[in-house]
Amino acid sequence: MHTVFYIFLTLGVFVTMEGITWLTHRFVMHGLGWYFHEDHHQPGYPHVFEKNDFFFVVFAAPCIALCYFGTWYGLNWMFFVGLGIFLYGMCYFLVHDVLIHRRFKWFDKTNNWYFRALRKAHKIHHKHLGKEEGECFGMLFVPLKYFREAKLSTH
Repeated sequence: MHTVFYIFLTLGVFVTMEGITWLTHRFVMHGLGWYFHEDHHQPGYPHVFEKNDFFFVVFAAPCIALCYFGTWYGLNWMFFVGLGIFLYGMCYFLVHDVLIHRRFKWFDKTNNWYFRALRKAHKIHHKHLGKEEGECFGMLFVPLKYFREAKLSTH
């Protein structure tokens, strides 16, 4: 019974992280945290690291702490909350940094309709160079219109 609970807890945290990411992106990164996020909106930013990478640390710290304390006296719920955050972070990294921004040239030949939709939504987000008037703040779940457009463009 514990196994089923922990699987659902991990998946629930993973899905919840999309909402937390949306809220953080919209109200922190495009608000008080703009200092760290601004360079991410500059075209052709030439460095390997961005100030925006600071947010990786912000999300990694509670993940590490939860995984650590979740194994303190054997596995408990905290570990699986940390695991959900970790899995979301890995997906975020692969989608955002690898597939969309191509900071790493691992999957350059990918032409999947789902990934095209994610790229399009993120491109719409980046058309605004300032912190105001942003749109499409999500990562894995973006407005359906981009998925419809990407699906239609394959035919």
